[in-house]
Amino acid sequence: MDRANRTDALKAWEDLTIADNFIFQKVMRKKRLCKRLIETILNIKIRKITFAETEKDIHVRRDSKSVRLDVYVEDEQGTLYDIEMQTTDYADPAELPKRTRYYQAMMDMDVLNKGEFYTKLRKTYIIFICTFDPFDRSLSQYTFHETCAEDATLAMGDETTKIFLNSKGRREGINPNLAAFLDYIEGKAPKGKFTETIADAVEAAKENKDMKVEYMTFFMELRRREEKGREEGIVKGREEGRWTTLAELVREGILSLQEAAKKAGMSEEAFRKLAAL
Repeated sequence: MDRANRTDALKAWEDLTIADNFIFQKVMRKKRLCKRLIETILNIKIRKITFAETEKDIHVRRDSKSVRLDVYVEDEQGTLYDIEMQTTDYADPAELPKRTRYYQAMMDMDVLNKGEFYTKLRKTYIIFICTFDPFDRSLSQYTFHETCAEDATLAMGDETTKIFLNSKGRREGINPNLAAFLDYIEGKAPKGKFTETIADAVEAAKENKDMKVEYMTFFMELRRREEKGREEGIVKGREEGRWTTLAELVREGILSLQEAAKKAGMSEEAFRKLAAL
């Protein structure tokens, strides 16, 4: 999920589109549409998908970074699919590729029980639908597999695939239904039965009063938490600034270490470590 989208830029309910994470998740709760989207992206046929989850949380260790997957489904053969809507173009080009690396690791650890062989790991697809070009090559679809650098025809065979869709890319050489879907993300009128069905699902979701209440309640709570976090950050920043000033006074000989530590409200040893004295 795209956490970089600030809640202080909360969009009006009426202005939401398929590119907004909340609506995307609601629409993808329809197994038929989610299945069709996967088939369209991968040019494959799936008999059915099961255990569809939206916003699946994966926690491996208490002290590790957890992940929340937007749309997490499994097909009849046990293949796992994670689909994410990405609307923030990060300054660091490694952000999204490394995020897929972490998601892959977390998904693997989530399904492999202790003592099981690595061959029990599932075939996985991680799909990021981007409203920007993540690699600046103007392609609408970037598909990555593990291959040998010395012989590109040699695949590692770990059965992992990462796909980045780019709604801003050229449409040459891709599935017409996928092209229409990406155009729809860009705000163009839906074309073709698949995209028109998605558009209908978007409108149905936006007419659902319960979903509107859920949207407003959820994002207002996020805004409240962010405001609290900002306030705590301001206090922390003031404290760190005060410690820095006290440390400078110690270095300049204006205050003794004992005096500075007392003003900071901590032991001399703690202040020495904090201020790197």
